[in-house]
Amino acid sequence: MMEHLFYTTFSSPFDDFTIVWKESASTIQIQRVFLSEQTKKSESKASEVFNQIERKVNGRINSIGEKFQRFYNGEEVTFDLDLLDFGRCSEIQKKVLLAEHKIPRGWISTYKRIAIEIGIPNGARVVGNCLAKNPFPIFIPCHRAIKSNGELGGYQGGLDMKRVLLEQEGVKFTKNDKVIMEKIYY
Repeated sequence: MMEHLFYTTFSSPFDDFTIVWKESASTIQIQRVFLSEQTKKSESKASEVFNQIERKVNGRINSIGEKFQRFYNGEEVTFDLDLLDFGRCSEIQKKVLLAEHKIPRGWISTYKRIAIEIGIPNGARVVGNCLAKNPFPIFIPCHRAIKSNGELGGYQGGLDMKRVLLEQEGVKFTKNDKVIMEKIYY
């Protein structure tokens, strides 16, 4: 049986983002969140990944979109992970995402530290790859993971966005654009 998926696209200070979800009775499950990049809009990315999705307005999704917008504007918000469908994630990716979610606002961690925390010594690259494919950016604040040397690493929304999000949370940078590692989690 083919599942029926819906999407809504919202604006943000960093361009559009798109939330894809499925609903049944009174529940929704978020399948993916897409961030726009310079070369591709979030709605196009969603259409490429999910063949048949339908644009739809949903009050609960609109509320989540508004929370994202507040987050993007520097406000502290919390997200309900029970809305996320982790079924499309591998077990390792789910472990990485849940560990990443625990990093508090204003703190950072490194790919290496997260790998050690979830029991994969020498697994920094595995963590980086899992976060690069994070299906739920912002819900899972993967902008808080950086390289051990203080460099930003990567980010689906681009490094400028990653830096702004970290700065909004109070993370400081050196003159040569490395994170000052004051509040390190794990």
